[in-house]
Amino acid sequence: MAKARGGDGWIAATEATALVEGRHGDPFAVLGPHHDGKRLVLRVFQPGAERVWALTPDPLELQALGQGLFAGEVPSADYRLRAEGGGASWDWDDPFRFGPVLGEMDEYLLGEGTHKRLWQVLGAHVIHHEGAEGTHFAVWAPNAERVSVVGNFNLWDGRRHPMRRRGATGVWETFIPGLGEGTVYKYEIRGPDGQVLPLKADPVGFGSEHAPQNASVVRRIDGADWGDAGWMNHRKGRHSIDAPISVYEVHLGSWRRAPGDRMLSYTELAEQLVDYAADMGFTHLELLPVSEYPFDGSWGYQPVGLFAPTIRHGTPAEFRALVDAAHRKGLGVILDWVPGHFPTDPHGLGRFDGTPLYEHADPREGFHQDWNTLIYNYGRTEVQNFLVSNALYWLEEYHIDGLRVDAVASMLYRDYSRGEGQWVPNKDGGRENYEAIAMLRRMNTVAYGEYPGIVTVAEESTAFPGVSRPADWGGLGFGFKWNMGWMNDTLAYIGRDPVYRKYHHHQMTFGLHYAWSENYILPISHDEVVHGKGSMLARMPGDGEQKFANLRAYYGFMWGHPGKKLLFMGCEFAQAREWNYSQSLDWHLLDDPGEGPQHRGMQRLIRDLNTLYRATPALHVNDCRPEGFQWLEANDAEGSTYAWLRKGAPGEAQVAVAVNMTPVERRLRIGLPAGGAWTEALNTDAEIYGGGNLGNMGGVTAEAVPHQGQAHSAEITLPPLSAVFLRQDIH
Repeated sequence: MAKARGGDGWIAATEATALVEGRHGDPFAVLGPHHDGKRLVLRVFQPGAERVWALTPDPLELQALGQGLFAGEVPSADYRLRAEGGGASWDWDDPFRFGPVLGEMDEYLLGEGTHKRLWQVLGAHVIHHEGAEGTHFAVWAPNAERVSVVGNFNLWDGRRHPMRRRGATGVWETFIPGLGEGTVYKYEIRGPDGQVLPLKADPVGFGSEHAPQNASVVRRIDGADWGDAGWMNHRKGRHSIDAPISVYEVHLGSWRRAPGDRMLSYTELAEQLVDYAADMGFTHLELLPVSEYPFDGSWGYQPVGLFAPTIRHGTPAEFRALVDAAHRKGLGVILDWVPGHFPTDPHGLGRFDGTPLYEHADPREGFHQDWNTLIYNYGRTEVQNFLVSNALYWLEEYHIDGLRVDAVASMLYRDYSRGEGQWVPNKDGGRENYEAIAMLRRMNTVAYGEYPGIVTVAEESTAFPGVSRPADWGGLGFGFKWNMGWMNDTLAYIGRDPVYRKYHHHQMTFGLHYAWSENYILPISHDEVVHGKGSMLARMPGDGEQKFANLRAYYGFMWGHPGKKLLFMGCEFAQAREWNYSQSLDWHLLDDPGEGPQHRGMQRLIRDLNTLYRATPALHVNDCRPEGFQWLEANDAEGSTYAWLRKGAPGEAQVAVAVNMTPVERRLRIGLPAGGAWTEALNTDAEIYGGGNLGNMGGVTAEAVPHQGQAHSAEITLPPLSAVFLRQDIH
């Protein structure tokens, strides 16, 4: 091998020192091949190397400058490198010989904060670039003095793979040849004060290590092989206010465990969970957050990797297969999405480049006292774009059908859970968070515009107006809103001893006063079976059998009530204990020799309620319209009974729902809009559900006896603690 022509002055001493100490802000201006007058000078920094060669057609040994720096004149920029040191030798492609990957349009959109598909340019992408295979890394850190990619591949040494700053965008990028899928990496960032920060995970990374390790992992998300075209082409109709929507809310880590108490993989869930939910008659799965999160006990609600499906259950490709399997079974998939806050873990977004970048600097705006988390600075264009782009990422790359946005109330109000002097008013002196409102409107507008078949849902617990009204009508633009008021009122009622229910009768009717103000989903979610609240079954009064009867009556009331439905896993078979995120649901209860029939009966009831709800237009078409509902009996506090009509389109069979919330059988007359036969379509007291099998076998016949404002009526039997559905016979 020849010796490269050398000489003094290959590199300025100040620049050499900055490179060796990891302080150089623009190493691409020094390292790699550079024209110096008429010659092409190659500079290499390779700590630990004793000798370095440029492997050109005629390999040339570079001059050692000390402290890992080497330089020499080379004939062209077409070379590889070889080094010797410590008795070993190694070859590599020099990352400093490759040009930028991001184009001018990317720079423009990144600088403007309007790049809708941020994940296509930031993060880690396995690509072919300038004749080499490798991985392109790009990250936003506008206030950093230096950003490097570190990992096992470079001994976690931030001096070896510093990145190139891309103008005024605040984005840093580099292409590292030879790295591929599975590479573990983080970013080492030198902040504006010269301090090297704790190593950071990639904000737009597609993969992560298994907890408690928290580095990012290079994962491919291209090459999808979808088999759900039939679903995707027709899903828009499944998300309209006219459609039957019954959601099964699931925490993937504790729905069911494999032998050895192992969490199920996405592949196993694609078979077991999908088949179960479809068999139970649900229309959608809603998954507690799957974005990567460090702490199991947060259930995913404190995510660090918003673009990474959690590795707890598998890779991005395997998560995609779960969604595909659900779609092929006719199930939609909704993800819980958390744009309201993020945890303070050192590897996360907090002070990402040494400054409050994603969060507000002022803790009165940027710190959640309830959750010890940080609040996004929604007024910063790049942060708003990061969140909106993340929403689009799940909808596009994983065919997700909807996003349920967590803790919307905490985003809408600057004084949320804060005392006097602990919050900063908006520019008009008020409490509304204009910037968060703008972000939510933009997210909804862009999401529905880009993917017309999707649905968005707000978990919002206040009376903020127009949550599920279009943004151009002044609303927030969500498709649906959780009815938290209905949930709180009805659970308070059903938890009381029946002898006292007459004093709280209108807790069950109050929801109808505002039922049409939003497009509502009635939620019995995970929040209702944790933190000492007990399971749904445990919340019921009475002895064992009465607890089951109370719960069956409550579910009947819920499925007969206007509004779409949501039920957390385990509630469908009356899990007896409170939900525990760290262990499986108690599936063994279904085979218990004592109460097994009651649990199986509850499970069958939910399946039959879903089937009836989906098959009967009167029970779902007008869930969100007042013309679909009419009270027959709302004021029988003494008897604790309720009765109402559900109506579909003209000419369709109507349904009368009657509910008895006492442990005493009731005989009462209810008004009906038409004469003739009315079939008892479902009775929660039926023997198959674990009840006493009282009721109206064969249905009832409506007589021409006016009652409750109806031209006809019938005497019906309401079993103790029951809900009865009577469906009009139309021939």
